[in-house]
Amino acid sequence: MQIGEIASATGISRDTLRFYEKRGLLTARRGANGYRDYPPEAVDWLRYIRTAQQLGFSLAEIEADLPLLAAPDASAEQLRVALQAKLAEIDQRIAGLAQLRAELARRLDAPMADCPLR
Repeated sequence: MQIGEIASATGISRDTLRFYEKRGLLTARRGANGYRDYPPEAVDWLRYIRTAQQLGFSLAEIEADLPLLAAPDASAEQLRVALQAKLAEIDQRIAGLAQLRAELARRLDAPMADCPLR
């Protein structure tokens, strides 16, 4: 598949595809004319990348876990562990934000004459 075809199939821009290729997330063969030629299975890889990003994984985390896609049935447990770890991370962030919110609310409840940053 050429870059335009894979962009249409995935809804990912050509610039993003080139960026993913530069980072090593995607590989393409080069034809004699220099055009990128992506294998059909690249569509599945790109959907995995987008889904993982939507679930809060960074590109660095996705890069580290890409080998898991080579055998999805064998890697299901590893992916489950990664999702559990991401869920725990999100819970920690939510708890931290709740503490920050409580502190801001406390400072706003201080008397008007007091500086809220003291």
